[in-house]
Amino acid sequence: MGFDEEWSRLRAEAAERAASGAAIPSAVVMAPAPVEADPLEEAREAARERLADFRGRVVLVPLDEAGGLWTTQLGGLDWIYAFCDEDALARFAEARGEAEQEWTYRRGLGARLLDEVVPALDFPCGVALNAAGPDGVVFPPVRGIVPDAVALDGEVAA
Repeated sequence: MGFDEEWSRLRAEAAERAASGAAIPSAVVMAPAPVEADPLEEAREAARERLADFRGRVVLVPLDEAGGLWTTQLGGLDWIYAFCDEDALARFAEARGEAEQEWTYRRGLGARLLDEVVPALDFPCGVALNAAGPDGVVFPPVRGIVPDAVALDGEVAA
């Protein structure tokens, strides 16, 4: 029996079962064995999703006394502070004991911070998003986050 004949026979049997309301044989409805999830790959995917979300998001970046982007140094790197909204910025101010102070900030696209601002600096710098919040995350100056030319593990660094 050829493929076309076999396929026709299987289709006819399935149509007959559907018309008669007969149960589908258990061999047909068996689910494949579950695939073990790789926790490392799941973490990588979550990081990629968080980065994509940040790149497309308008963020608030506090300004320092001189009107520049407010940064801090931690672990030998400078970090630009960015916040998803005014509530996140307020939590940060409260954690610093500076909730009563007026906070001047600029709005900007996360992608612009990573692709234009960080490369324009003359020192390695990353972005700290929602510092002092439960959803805080850092985007270090490495390949895949900032342009390779300014990444600490990029072509220039090598």
